[in-house]
Amino acid sequence: AHNLVESGGGSVQAGGSLRLSCKAPGYVFSKFCMGWFRQAPGKEREGVAVIYTGDSSTYYSDSVKGRFTISQDNAKNTLYLQMNSLKPEDTAMYYCAADGPRPFLETSECLTPNAYDDNDWGQGTQVTVSS
Repeated sequence: AHNLVESGGGSVQAGGSLRLSCKAPGYVFSKFCMGWFRQAPGKEREGVAVIYTGDSSTYYSDSVKGRFTISQDNAKNTLYLQMNSLKPEDTAMYYCAADGPRPFLETSECLTPNAYDDNDWGQGTQVTVSS
């Protein structure tokens, strides 16, 4: 397990913003898949935004492209997800995940939840967007 700890969730109105944080051990910021995933009640877990910490390349799902931004701060051992223009359909439990090390990969490969083992996940933080 990587001891990932998410924070920053909450309740906002549509159009608002939130920033999620994921505190992680320093080693995951070197050639790891890291990302944010979400799961709404009755739905499967889906990839939202991912980053390959080897070169900070990013990849987003179509549903959040242009609204969400993933970033890493190696000095603080923290992964962020800035969420703007939130919509009610963004309501879900959001999870941080990390898997690696991976010497080389296409960053899009990191977006699939199956790319992560069961012990690669944080506990989640709830995001609720009201209309």
